Amino acid sequence: MDPVLDDHMHLDPVNGRGVEACEEFADHGGTHLLVLNKPSWHYGVAVEERDDFRTAYDHTVDVVRESNEVLAGRAWPVLGVHPALISQLVERGYAPEEARDLMCAGLDAAAEYVADGTALALKSGRPHYEVDEAVWAASNEVMRHAFALGADLGCAVQLHTEGGEDFTEVAEWAEAAGMRREHVVKHYSTGGVVGPTPSVLADREELVRAAEREVPFMMETDFIDDPDRPGAVLGPKTVPRRTRWLREEGYDEALERAHVETPRMVYGIDTRGTLE
Repeated sequence: MDPVLDDHMHLDPVNGRGVEACEEFADHGGTHLLVLNKPSWHYGVAVEERDDFRTAYDHTVDVVRESNEVLAGRAWPVLGVHPALISQLVERGYAPEEARDLMCAGLDAAAEYVADGTALALKSGRPHYEVDEAVWAASNEVMRHAFALGADLGCAVQLHTEGGEDFTEVAEWAEAAGMRREHVVKHYSTGGVVGPTPSVLADREELVRAAEREVPFMMETDFIDDPDRPGAVLGPKTVPRRTRWLREEGYDEALERAHVETPRMVYGIDTRGTLE
């Protein structure tokens, strides 16, 4: 068995399928998962202080523990603050700077899980939709705080951002904070993203673009685990299916990069060594 890693999946043990979605992934050949916490509001929490973020973090840690019982490899939590939270906070009356400080506190809480080995990496980013200059500036400061934490902890940071392919400036911010740019992961990437390490949404055309560039990349579904949106963004079986298709097309070296070499470079994980 070869490793098959989905770099960005949500599993919701409260409102969604939870470990059942992981079982579907495993049944189709998936072996390793990075599980991202859903935003706090999915659990009915309107955050007002640092510890309010822990509800979402703890649900993610719990479902990862259950997932490790069904995977041939293993799963890891990636914890942090969804960048869209800033808009919710501003709508609730927070100034952008106040929202920034609360989100940075949420990242500090996530960093504690990384520091004690419970979580593998952090997540952060900035809105993928249009916002005013003050919110944009505050969001960039939150992201740069995540980079400072990543540097201190020696861990990767996954980013949820706007679309596009040139994120060189963002990678330079990470380097200025003390991170290696390859430890910054652009979630929901196309195959042509430059700057951070691309985590490519498992679309055939974009995966081929990444494979043929001969650069480090990973694959993801961004499965949301929302019963009102079944299969969104892509279903749990997609990465194993795309992996089989790429192998049939002769992209063996690219698959070794996506499922073994890049995860080792970015996260320090051994996807071969953690297979049963």
